[in-house]
Formats: sequence, C-alpha cells, structure tokens
Amino acid sequence: MSAPATALAEPAEPAEPADAADPVVPRGRLRLAAARLAASRGALTGLAVLALLFLLAFAGPWLTPWDYAAPDYTALRQPPSATHWFGTNGLGQDVFAQTVRGLQKSLAIGLLVAVLSTGLASLVGACAGYFGGWTDRLLTFLVDLMLIFPAFLVIAVLSPRLRGSGWIAFVLLLAGFNWMVTARVVRSLTRSLREREFVAAARYMGVGPFRTIWRHVLPNVSSFLIVDATVAVGGAVMSEAALSYFGFGVRPPDVSLGTLLAAGAAEAPVFPWLFYFAAGLLVLFVLAVNLVGDGLRDALDPTAAGDRRSRRPSGSRGSRGSRGSRRFRRSRRGGAA
Repeated sequence: MSAPATALAEPAEPAEPADAADPVVPRGRLRLAAARLAASRGALTGLAVLALLFLLAFAGPWLTPWDYAAPDYTALRQPPSATHWFGTNGLGQDVFAQTVRGLQKSLAIGLLVAVLSTGLASLVGACAGYFGGWTDRLLTFLVDLMLIFPAFLVIAVLSPRLRGSGWIAFVLLLAGFNWMVTARVVRSLTRSLREREFVAAARYMGVGPFRTIWRHVLPNVSSFLIVDATVAVGGAVMSEAALSYFGFGVRPPDVSLGTLLAAGAAEAPVFPWLFYFAAGLLVLFVLAVNLVGDGLRDALDPTAAGDRRSRRPSGSRGSRGSRGSRRFRRSRRGGAA
C-alpha cells in the first residue's frame, strides 16, 4: 500500500515587525487635529481662558451671597472690598453679581446665535451648491438680498417692537443676520464636492439628496464650520454688547455685558469699577475666542497655516542673510581674480 501523497507543510515562523520598538499607530483625522491643537500654545491658552470664563459665569453666582438685582442701601457706589468684591453701583447692587450675571447672559446669547446661524448657513449653502439650477439661483438671491440690509439698523428698529418677547427674540434677530457669508462659502465648497467620486457614487446608488448632503457633503466641510462657529460666538457677543449698549438688546432688570458697559460708561472716570470689570471680561473673552479659532484653523487645515507663514514679510534675519550671501559671492569673485 503506497504512502499518502499529501505531506504536512511545516508552519512558517511569524515575521517580526520592521520596527517592533516603535510601532506605527494609525491616527484618524480628528486625532491628528487634536494633536495639532494640543501643540498650539495660543489655542491652549485661549481654551484655558474660556474654561475659566465659563466657570465664572455659571458657578460665580454660588460664590457670592448677593443677588444681582438686590440693593444694599448702606453701600452706594462703594469701591471693591471684602464684602463687595467688585464694589457696588449707584443703587447699591453688587457689581460682581451683576458682572457674573451679565457674562452668563452674553455667553448664552453668543452660543445660541452661533449654533443657529451656522446651522442655517449650512442648510442653505449646502442645498444651493448641491441642487444647482433654480434652487441655487433662488437661495443665492436670498443671500444677496439679506446682505444688502443693514443688520444693525434693522435690529434697532425691530427690537423695541419685540420688547415683550424676551431675549430669545433678540437671539433670533441676531442669528437671522449672521449666516449669509458662511452660506456663500458652504455653497462654494459644496459645488466642488458635488463632482467628487464618493458623492457621484452615492447618487448612482439611489441615495436621496438630503441624505447625501448629511452623510457626505457636510462632514467634508465640517472643519470650516467648526472654525466659523467658534469665531461666530465672539462676534455674536460683540454684537450683543454693542446693541445692548445702545439700548436695543437685553432689557432691564436683566443685565448683560453690554448693559453693564452702558450703565458704567458715564461714571467710569470717577467710579472705574462700574465699567472696567465688564469691559475687561469682554475683551478677554473675544481674545480667547480668536486664539481658539486660529488654533482650530491651523489644526483642521494645516495648509492654511503654511500659507500664512509663507505670506509673512521677510524680517531682519532674512535681509541679513541676503546681504551675507551677496558679500560671500563678491569675496569669491575677488579670490578668483
């Protein structure tokens, strides 16, 4: 009887990795962006300042026994002290409690305006860029028409008529005039994405247009939307402060940073604590938002950071280097002669 023709193959030894000491870990786009953001000192500083401001705004009322509307008639226009940390105003109200309340209201308005305006801009811009045709023409005409209106004057006219609707109506007014520029950018990005292979494949497979926009278009413009929404928070807080300063925003007895600036501006030379605490927090918040926005832009789009560095004018080091190179070339020509 013949031996079986099959032979057992010896198992091959597993191959060792090329660099076992330093394995390559796959990193996704978000992880790379987080690593770039963590390497940015300016962005980390801005995030730390924003965290402290949010903590102060929402935990600050628990740190003081005074209510922002409660008067202390025994301490009128008193400077900062152990009892009233930021002093008092002409009605004896605690300026620290009012500043914390104003910061809280301004941050809430800024966040809501940024979310609403960015969401509306994403919807309008993506639909205009994806569908094209009469939809694009109609939505583009609407965007151009909204850009014509002077937002400050329109809000100033409509705000007194909506006085009984509360500050939510003011948020809707601000959001309604802060989405047009973002929508135009999203439309341009969507028009370029519409011809990409993955979007065309989704259309050929019968995926609906709105599902395609949600699953394939908006994720590819999310980096721009994140940066834009971050910067929009600072812009909305500045707009709220400006409108409330002129009496078209938050209404008494409620307070915001804008109403505090308006109330303390006239008395700032004599009673500076009525103005400068609110002004300092506003400036600090806007600077922190800009730092975080720049850091997010560099983290999510590294080419933008490279373009900004390449556009910087050459400094003194470059000019000294060019003079040194010319001097070196002249010395070489002299030595050759």
